[in-house]
Amino acid sequence: MLEERIIHEGMLLLYGLTSIFYFIDFLYHNQKANRIAFWLLAMVWITQTVFLLIEITANGSVPIQTLNDGLYTYTWIIITFSLLVHLFLRQEFFMFFISVFGFFVMIIHTLQSIQLVDSAQIPAMLNEMLFAHIVLALVSYGSFTISFIFACLYFMQYYLLKQKKGYKWLKRFQDLEGLEKRAFQLIVLAEPLLLLSIILGVVWAYMTGTEFYWGDSKTIGSIFVFAIYAIYLLMRIRRGYRGKSILTWNIFSFLMLLINFFLFNSLSNFHM
Repeated sequence: MLEERIIHEGMLLLYGLTSIFYFIDFLYHNQKANRIAFWLLAMVWITQTVFLLIEITANGSVPIQTLNDGLYTYTWIIITFSLLVHLFLRQEFFMFFISVFGFFVMIIHTLQSIQLVDSAQIPAMLNEMLFAHIVLALVSYGSFTISFIFACLYFMQYYLLKQKKGYKWLKRFQDLEGLEKRAFQLIVLAEPLLLLSIILGVVWAYMTGTEFYWGDSKTIGSIFVFAIYAIYLLMRIRRGYRGKSILTWNIFSFLMLLINFFLFNSLSNFHM
């Protein structure tokens, strides 16, 4: 049953990438990201449809008799509906959130399926899920950190220009607009990665029976970090904030990230 697990994990990977590209499309109205997201989602739908038809042929009915079967059919309906919305409506915000929700349901179904078919595979699956949770969190934190560095370079550049000093140093920097844009692009990449990491972490905690509750300091801290960077994106895209004002919020957000990483981590019940 290792092959089935690999196929399910492959679909999860494609679905996760779909969410990231829909997020980029939502922020940038990027047609290329939109097309990539659509074809990734279509690949997941084709794979799921094949499995669904096999089940219907074997059992003579739509698989809805058990909770696990119902989750699979439910996920297939979500993806089908998402593809129809993509084809006939232009709803980037909806597509991002429906893809994230579908990703969550697919994780639950994948774990349930492996547990029913070959429960010995569950520890390996959970270990891979934990690994993915940690990697996604670290990559997102790394992107937030580089964005913070670009914000600091912006303020250094701004000060030197205002004081008319350090021309040799200025030549090494990018222009102010370019620095602010790079800081923004890195946050665009980091936000969906952090969200997927949070989802994987919550599912892993519940499935392993780890002592977990929503009031845990690290859980609250991670959601808070996601929220303040979401406010940053809202301010920049919808409110039109640019320059010093938005980069001041960038630096504030990074300081909150550091508090979450070092302080809340030490207070958490299940994070080391």
